[in-house]
Amino acid sequence: MITLSHHFRFRPKLLECLKGYNRDTFVADGLAGITVGIVALPLAMAFAIASGVRPEAGIFTAIIAGFIISALGGSRVQIGGPTGAYVVIIYGIVAQYGLANLLICTLMAGCILLAMGMLRLGVMIKFIPLPVIIGFTNGIAVLIFLSQIKDFLGLETGPLPAEFFSQLRALSAVLHTVNWTTLAVASASLLLLAAWPANWGKRLPGAVVVLVLGGIATAVFHLQIETIGSRFGGIPQTLPQFSAPEVSLDQLRNLIVPAITIALLGAIESLLCAVVADGMIKDKHDANQELIAQGIANIVVPFFGGIPATGAIARTSTNIRNGGRTPVAGIVHAMTLLAIILAAAPLARHLPLACMSAILIMVAVQMGEWRAFIAMPRYSHGRTGTLLSTFILTVVFDLTIAVQVGILWASLLLIRRMAQITVVARAPQSEEHPDGVAVYAARGVLFFGAADTLEVLTRDHERGLRVLILDLDHALYIDSTATHALEMAHLVLSSRGVTLLVCGASQQPATLIRQSGLSEMLSQDGLLADRAAAIARARNILQAG
Repeated sequence: MITLSHHFRFRPKLLECLKGYNRDTFVADGLAGITVGIVALPLAMAFAIASGVRPEAGIFTAIIAGFIISALGGSRVQIGGPTGAYVVIIYGIVAQYGLANLLICTLMAGCILLAMGMLRLGVMIKFIPLPVIIGFTNGIAVLIFLSQIKDFLGLETGPLPAEFFSQLRALSAVLHTVNWTTLAVASASLLLLAAWPANWGKRLPGAVVVLVLGGIATAVFHLQIETIGSRFGGIPQTLPQFSAPEVSLDQLRNLIVPAITIALLGAIESLLCAVVADGMIKDKHDANQELIAQGIANIVVPFFGGIPATGAIARTSTNIRNGGRTPVAGIVHAMTLLAIILAAAPLARHLPLACMSAILIMVAVQMGEWRAFIAMPRYSHGRTGTLLSTFILTVVFDLTIAVQVGILWASLLLIRRMAQITVVARAPQSEEHPDGVAVYAARGVLFFGAADTLEVLTRDHERGLRVLILDLDHALYIDSTATHALEMAHLVLSSRGVTLLVCGASQQPATLIRQSGLSEMLSQDGLLADRAAAIARARNILQAG
């Protein structure tokens, strides 16, 4: 374990898992890793192609990032690599800034993720509301589906624009160029994927079957459809080559927002994946260690022409279902991909892009939380508005804007609800309250959104009021705006000859009241332990005259 400070701890889950590691565990991890490696191959190529880069960029990312995330990560079973969630973002960056700047973006995002892990910000991801996550996930799924229409139909058009409405216009303008052979292959592939039995998929993934059958059919029947060979010239049968990205200082300022988007999405997806994995294997991941591993992986992959990587839920689930229980399975998965590309790269030239598009359309359908839309009538208006606004903004504009607006919307709704449950009301008069004393009780959270509830303290009172007691026994929290409101109430009451006493404050409110100087402004013993002590103090004030 490496400890730089009490804030940062570097301890990969692999170190913990190697204690007591035995042959049986290695066999199970090995078989699971080989299976996941085979599953990852078509997905890595498909995600890369859909992102506007060469297919080997996806494979190299799955190899390098997959190895690093498993070796250094905070989850026992998480599998890292390129994912569908990144497709839309990467495509937009490549279209607007070029491939070289995508590599810089990935490097910058890696640094952000590494910093988040070192600053122990992994816990912050859980503060992103579920409707926001569902909204942008469904939005990404729609955009992935839209991006695959070109290859699914075999349309004759160049690279599609990144903007939503521009894509729709570009596709509608070339719908008459449908390649019916491509459409037939893509449709057959999609039907096979949909019908492939789930229990068969544990050992023989449907995506692999679709690619193999599609490649054989294309080669044997000489089908006139686009393949990896016709578009990209095939895949190099070599190890990833090291090459430092060219940094343009003029562009760095423009790349900050895309880099933050990549980092934010990578953090969310990897930690959500780790949570899902925890539930499947009854374990607890280290969120900060996971972010550190994701950061290092995204710092390294650009030097080998790779694209952004994060935790992949589908591949992680495949790993678990096939017996993977330690990070060794993820390492074997990376080695399996490396062996495949070194041994069988030339065969990839026959793989049809129509099959790739069918695989990605199935990914888009499966990644969306479509039942959330059906269940919206049961949601509150606030939750529905958060989900729909995030979804629409993701599809029409940009993921970064969507997440920002979604979180802002959800935060405003939370503030409103907290303000609604915060009450400052006068307690019923009882025999223990002497004449000239009024008691008010606060419930909820006294913060900037509910500070106006304290105005009740200075409204017109009956004649003869000498002491006003504010009981904070049920006030969970108080902020500086509320303490300022209390100061103003104290000054107004003092001008009327009324003494303000505060009692029952728990640790946080009491500490802030003292730090703000309010306790010094109040009369002697103005901050009292409970209501009984406050009433006793009020009696003394009345007797003193």
